[in-house]
Amino acid sequence: MKLVFAGTPEVAVPALDALISSGRHEVAAVVTRPDAPAGRGRRLVASPVAERAEEAGIEVLKPTRPRDEDFLARLREIAPDCCPVVAYGALLPKTALDIPARGWVNLHFSLLPAWRGAAPVQHAVMAGDEVTGASTFLIEEGLDSGPVYGVLTEEVRPTDTSGDLLTRLAFAGAGLLAATMDGIEDGTLHAVPQPGEGVTLAPKITVEDAQVQWSAPALRVDRVVRGCTPAPGAWTLFRGERLKLIQAVPVLDRADLAPGELSASKNNVYVGTGSHAVELLWVQPQGKKPMRAADWARGVRIAAGELIGV
Repeated sequence: MKLVFAGTPEVAVPALDALISSGRHEVAAVVTRPDAPAGRGRRLVASPVAERAEEAGIEVLKPTRPRDEDFLARLREIAPDCCPVVAYGALLPKTALDIPARGWVNLHFSLLPAWRGAAPVQHAVMAGDEVTGASTFLIEEGLDSGPVYGVLTEEVRPTDTSGDLLTRLAFAGAGLLAATMDGIEDGTLHAVPQPGEGVTLAPKITVEDAQVQWSAPALRVDRVVRGCTPAPGAWTLFRGERLKLIQAVPVLDRADLAPGELSASKNNVYVGTGSHAVELLWVQPQGKKPMRAADWARGVRIAAGELIGV
């Protein structure tokens, strides 16, 4: 088939690579989000998908909006058979959805209909799911509601951050997307409607969502920290400034601290929660680089009974 691939971030690159290297289909063009400011200088930088496509000599389309007529006209000229999608980052209008003969097929990082939306992996970690996965489905106008072509499952490990899990799913999902294209092309794969039960939503995690609530149980604190790593980053307040929490683990045998109460020794930093304590391992003070929590605690000289999160 002639394909036009749509994707933007680094997590979409493995799927693009899989389609380029398959040898069975032609990736005629790539659709990605416009260049965005990055770094201290805030200079415009192309997306990871755009950079990979340019390296491969593939035409790159960067519409401001996918409903722009210039973009739609070029897509009609290319006349793709199918448009595989991974984390493109913009809603596709019906005028675009109708162009490829076999539609737009999305690789979504959940077992649909669970975790429809922008942040399925983060929500799976924060909810304490033991198993998640990836699905390929035919995009329709509803939110991740189209019929499913294929799925794979992936264990959520007890120490997984959303970044760890998403990396594994990106590479496993790349194979699933390539196999889906093969099955659509040869007629052996047919999309099956999603069940009406089991629908959960995964909206984008905001900075406010990532603030740790120390009155919550330690397992909830652990899940929020892991689910918000690397982005947007779990955080709390310490002496009026934001402190990013990079790694924290529950300590099941310590329950002597009140929620938010700090206890620091030479090598350990503990915080009380609504159940037992958590140990802070890595933190990032505002305006500074990540550091071991014990080094941070020595520098700030935590007072006995001092609270965090207020």
